[in-house]
Amino acid sequence: MLFNTSYTNKEYTKESANMVGKAYTYFEKIKMGGNGSSRLIIEELSPNLEPKNMQKTAINYANIELRPMGIIIHFANRLDRYSWIIPYYRLVSYSNLAFSIHSNGNFIKFNKNKNYRNNKKFINKMIKLKINQLKLGYYDA
Repeated sequence: MLFNTSYTNKEYTKESANMVGKAYTYFEKIKMGGNGSSRLIIEELSPNLEPKNMQKTAINYANIELRPMGIIIHFANRLDRYSWIIPYYRLVSYSNLAFSIHSNGNFIKFNKNKNYRNNKKFINKMIKLKINQLKLGYYDA
């Protein structure tokens, strides 16, 4: 689900806690070695995720936040901030010419540049958390 989170949004807070769990505590974040990615450059958004006033010329950045039962992708457009909530059971990621995350027919593609290489460790952590949450023991993590 996509939410405009430029301002405090009670519906987003409630829905994110229901779908992907509450945010990790400070000590859990330290124990995990962090729960957020550094910024990634957005290459393409699916039409359903594009805001109506999407600015095409500027470089758009996003970051990924880990939650106990899923992830939240935060990205900005002009002065607005959007958050896309994805539970682990709907999360699919591909790494070809671009790194992409898919859910419910929507996707977001990221450039595979220096920012992606810096986030490689974080992406592996995200995949391991998905495997552990869904109890997919038959995958090598």
